[in-house]
Amino acid sequence: MPTTEEATTIFTGLESRVRSYSRSWPVVFDRAVGSTMTTEDGDEYLDFFSGAGALNYGHNNPRLKRVLLDYIADDRVTHSLDMFTSARRDFLQEFERSILSPRDLDYRLVFPGPGGANAVEAALKLARKVTGRESVVNFTNAFHGMTLGALSVTGNSLKRNGAGVPLVHATPMPYDDYFDHSYPDFFYFERLLSDSGSGLNEPAAVIVETVQGEGGMNAARAEWLRGLAELCRTHDILLIVDDVQMGCGRTGGFFSFEEAGIVPDMVCLSKSISGYGLPMALTLIKPELDVWEPGEHNGTFRGISPAFATASEAIRTYWTDDALEKSTITKGTRIESRFNGIVARHPDASLVAKGRGLARGLQFATGELAGAVCHDAFERGLLMETSGPEGEVMKLLPALTITDAELDRGLDIIDASVDAVLAR
Repeated sequence: MPTTEEATTIFTGLESRVRSYSRSWPVVFDRAVGSTMTTEDGDEYLDFFSGAGALNYGHNNPRLKRVLLDYIADDRVTHSLDMFTSARRDFLQEFERSILSPRDLDYRLVFPGPGGANAVEAALKLARKVTGRESVVNFTNAFHGMTLGALSVTGNSLKRNGAGVPLVHATPMPYDDYFDHSYPDFFYFERLLSDSGSGLNEPAAVIVETVQGEGGMNAARAEWLRGLAELCRTHDILLIVDDVQMGCGRTGGFFSFEEAGIVPDMVCLSKSISGYGLPMALTLIKPELDVWEPGEHNGTFRGISPAFATASEAIRTYWTDDALEKSTITKGTRIESRFNGIVARHPDASLVAKGRGLARGLQFATGELAGAVCHDAFERGLLMETSGPEGEVMKLLPALTITDAELDRGLDIIDASVDAVLAR
């Protein structure tokens, strides 16, 4: 049996240094089912990472796997660009019937490419085309992707600096609670919009995450989101909600903005929309915004039909009633309670429990502490990552289908790891 170093030599020797997750988890994974990942050595890890939110229904979900295997075995179309296929039609019908219509939402669907950054780029591009304006407003600690347009509306300096060119035509504003409610909501933003001497170019759009995952599990209040939607309406600014990580049920409802009762002009979806971890992305746009010329925005991988097949089955399985939504909210409350207990147990550690639904975080005083807790948890058999501008937040994204027993086992590991690290 090779040592860990021998087993990983090909990765460390041939892959770029840009690798990240494999540095935190230096083992070779081979199999995965539900919320458990297994290494080639047979060691099992409980997964509270879920492909950074791309596996809301767990690894190799059996119902989705059966649909995928049958689809491939039957020589169904795999690659189709934007040609009509039966799999594409099935998805559109299921999405309209089970997702849009019950929520009284009227959107056209753009298939912008395989990933979340593609969905964001399409939204930004269309907003500028519709309005004739260049500027977009984003928020502090936002993350919207790694391509140039998406990076321009991202807050993290490490990721922004990787662009190598000026990132322009975007203006950051304070996210909810950035000033600890020392000022009224949108005090700064509204002043700049109303003052002809502010120097703020009239924005084409505002792009926002209802919960900032990479930014540190910062959850915006429903009233803040409603205030933002009203501000955009008042000033004729398009509202884009980036639901790439927080959509598809992560916070409870299928869309993370449902709780606030708002209707964005555009919505970006990816990650778990395919249901199985397959590449797929959507940009939802109000019909009056659909001013594209044919082929004006396109891409080779915007019609991956096996993803349509698993996406349709995921909707049929989990979104024809509210059982998953209720379960997600209940499990999220359980995590919140456990985190509040940890905070109370360590009153001098400056801990803060954060998040919503099954997107949860525990903020530490430093990134070193959060990283140490995640490392200790990994040694105990649990996969978690950190987030936040300094990596100071321990971030949980368990599968929505995780069992109560698995959730409790993971929370017990977190309890032990936090206690062990803070006792050092």
